[in-house]
Amino acid sequence: MAKVNLYKKDGSQSGSVDLPDALFAVEIKPALVHEVIVAQDTNSRVRLAQTKDKSEVRGGGKKPWRQKGTGRARHGSRRSPIWVGGGITFGPTAGRVFAKKINKKARKLAMAMVLTDKLAENWFIAVEDLELPEAKTKFLSEVRAKLPGKDSSALIITTADETTVVKAASNLEKTDTIGAGSLNVRDLVKSQYVIASQAAIEKMKEIYL
Repeated sequence: MAKVNLYKKDGSQSGSVDLPDALFAVEIKPALVHEVIVAQDTNSRVRLAQTKDKSEVRGGGKKPWRQKGTGRARHGSRRSPIWVGGGITFGPTAGRVFAKKINKKARKLAMAMVLTDKLAENWFIAVEDLELPEAKTKFLSEVRAKLPGKDSSALIITTADETTVVKAASNLEKTDTIGAGSLNVRDLVKSQYVIASQAAIEKMKEIYL
């Protein structure tokens, strides 16, 4: 079992917490982590550009001029891509699919690799609880100021009950939150520190083991 120091909200230590090796002590393979991040970025890509080809452009039913005798090149439709206002050749279309498939097991393993790295670098912070008196930014800011990594970016892993933390973090600089059931590689690597309450750690064990 891997271990991590357990902090109180006032910044003092109150022992340690056991962490499962399956999530916090795996062999790190950067290539797999990179592959999963690329897949996440690709799958979240929103396709905005949309062009029409020759068959979709309006008009062009009549032949511009007769086939022979005019001295001009022959044309069959004003919708041809070589005409202004005609169809677009090889333009972006709705039919193009950017999605990349990554196996569930690979995604989970890559996430465990990132968590393992966070723990090895002392960037994983375990806290007894993260309940705040009110859902106000100043209360969470005070907690962050007393924990390691106060000046660095941090991702707080929450449970469904820790609503005050989610609301308080929404307006706090360099601080994001994510539900324990929504963990993913891209969000984990985006922040330097990862902060989790004991309840969140237990929820992670329940979901991912």
